[in-house]
Amino acid sequence: MEISGTAPILIPAFGNSTQFESILDTIDGLLLTGGLANVEPHHYGGPDFPDDEAIDPERDKTVLPLIRGCIERGIPVFGICRGIQEINVAMGGTLHYRVHVLPGKNDHRMRRDTDIMTERYELRHSITLTPNGFLHGLLGQTETMVNSLHGQSVDKVADGFVVEALSPDGVIEAIHMPDAKRLTVGVQWHAEWHPQKHDLAKKLFGEFGDAAHDHAANKQI
Repeated sequence: MEISGTAPILIPAFGNSTQFESILDTIDGLLLTGGLANVEPHHYGGPDFPDDEAIDPERDKTVLPLIRGCIERGIPVFGICRGIQEINVAMGGTLHYRVHVLPGKNDHRMRRDTDIMTERYELRHSITLTPNGFLHGLLGQTETMVNSLHGQSVDKVADGFVVEALSPDGVIEAIHMPDAKRLTVGVQWHAEWHPQKHDLAKKLFGEFGDAAHDHAANKQI
C-alpha cells in the first residue's frame, strides 16, 4: 500500500467455483504471494509429489486461470516466491521439485534453526541481474542481495518470458514477460519483506503500482 499506492483485496481460493470474469473485471493488478504449499506437478507434467507434501489444489485452480486471464487482458502481475512458480506454470513452464538435491545447487530453503523472523528473512545470497534486462534497468546495477526461503524453483522457462536474475549456483531468481501489455514479473525471493529497505523490491512494488494505476485509467468500464 505504501509503495504501490494501491488498495489490496484478498481473492479467496474457491478453485473451479471462482467467478473468474467478475474478478478480472474488478482488479487492476494481481499480486501472487508466497505460500507453504507447492504447485501440484500434474499442472506441468512433473513427477508426483510424495504423500506428505503440502498441497493447495484450490489455490492452484484459482490462481493459474487468473494469471492467464490477467496477461490476456493486460492486467499487471507480480509474483513472489510461489508466485513466480505459478506464473511460470500457468504459461507453460516447469519447475524443479527440490533445488537442494540437484547437482551443484545450494540449499535455498527457509532456515529451520531459528524461529526469529528477522533471521529467517535475512539477506542470504547475491543475485546477478541480466545485463540490460528489466531488473537491471530498474536498479541500475547488475548485482544485489536477497533472502531465500524456497524449496522449488523455475526449471523450463515459459515461452514469452526471459530470465532476469540468477543466484550464484544458477537458480533462476526472476523472470519477466517483455512483450506483455503491462508489467508481468516474478521473483523467487520474498520481496515483500521490508521492501522500503531493499532498493530492488521497492522499485518493483513501485512499478507494479504504476502499472495497476495505468490499467485503472485505461480499462473499458
